[in-house]
Amino acid sequence: MPSRTTPFAITACTATCAAGRGVSALAEALRSRTSGLRRNDFGAQPLDCWIGRVDGIEQSPLPPLFAAWDGRNNRLAWIALHQDDFIDRARAAIAKYGGARVALVLGTSTSSIEETERAYRELAPDKHLSAEQRRSEVHQTNSLCSFVQTALGIEGPGLTIATACSSSAKVFASAARLLESGLVDAAIVGGADSLCGSVLYGFNALELVSRDPCRPFDADRSGLSLGEAAGFALLERIEANKSAPRLAGYGESADAHHMSAPHPQGLGAELALRDALARAGLTPDDVDYINLHGTASRQNDEVEAALVARTFPANTLASSTKGWTGHTLGAAGIVEAVIALLSMRNGFVPGTLNSRVLDPACGPQITLDNRNRDVGVALSNSFGFGGNNCCLAFVAGDRP
Repeated sequence: MPSRTTPFAITACTATCAAGRGVSALAEALRSRTSGLRRNDFGAQPLDCWIGRVDGIEQSPLPPLFAAWDGRNNRLAWIALHQDDFIDRARAAIAKYGGARVALVLGTSTSSIEETERAYRELAPDKHLSAEQRRSEVHQTNSLCSFVQTALGIEGPGLTIATACSSSAKVFASAARLLESGLVDAAIVGGADSLCGSVLYGFNALELVSRDPCRPFDADRSGLSLGEAAGFALLERIEANKSAPRLAGYGESADAHHMSAPHPQGLGAELALRDALARAGLTPDDVDYINLHGTASRQNDEVEAALVARTFPANTLASSTKGWTGHTLGAAGIVEAVIALLSMRNGFVPGTLNSRVLDPACGPQITLDNRNRDVGVALSNSFGFGGNNCCLAFVAGDRP
């Protein structure tokens, strides 16, 4: 059993996704049940499905100073940095603690592969990369972290977490360990993942993509809707802001049961969940809301629903918000962490959009409808390929 974790204040956060740019727009979309999903219009020959696409990325190149990093994923991160005054809050923390005492921990699954795809589509006549695409800064998994480090002037530890769909949830755990060790005094965490052909056609090859808007936990669900997003959060010690919501605990596991399928009894997911509660000093009865991984794939939803049903009391509320955002892969962890924080800020729990009839595997915890509720404790689940699982526990700042 893990020892209790030192809680850390979350003093700023932001998210940009198909449902809205910034936390106010995202919160309004959740309340009004306005989905960001649309019929796929991405690429020269769009796959027949629905996606969560962020408008305006194509018209938003990076400033000339950062041209070497220009690409869809880094543009998306740049947009998110400039929402909710986040870049100013981040720079204030860097000025306060010093650039070497601030860590940057970012998650991504595809990084800048969309730009690499484009480079190979546009090879020069001699079959070499064009002069424009001879940019080591963009054609690497660490592109996102390298870009944000440079943009913010961070000189402390810089980590890229790439554990598929749990990537930008695990960043909170890595940041907490850096803070607990005393290596840094603050950490900027987050992630970004953008739409690309490799993702759309790769998931389609696995027969996981729905031809209709995704319906998490629905008895007739037919697969996921892919999306793109970016988000960030700033973690500091409690003394920086005693009223801010807190990262109270985290749990991680890697059951390695199968390349893409979860363990049939959810053993890895359960281990991550129970470790998060233990580190936070919480029991299942303490939890008010769970933002579920809930991708609308047949097997993942069934396993997660059964885990929630056997672990939590009937009055716990749980939902998947991917009907608003799509499955944003490496950015799902940060986007859904922000939604969990919004549930605490606004006293509001989003339902499960698009779904109509719950799978019989679901217990009473999973709600289809939006609910008003005071949320003092919220969990966020993120489960990735290979059994890379993560659960985060957040506690309101006014909770003892």
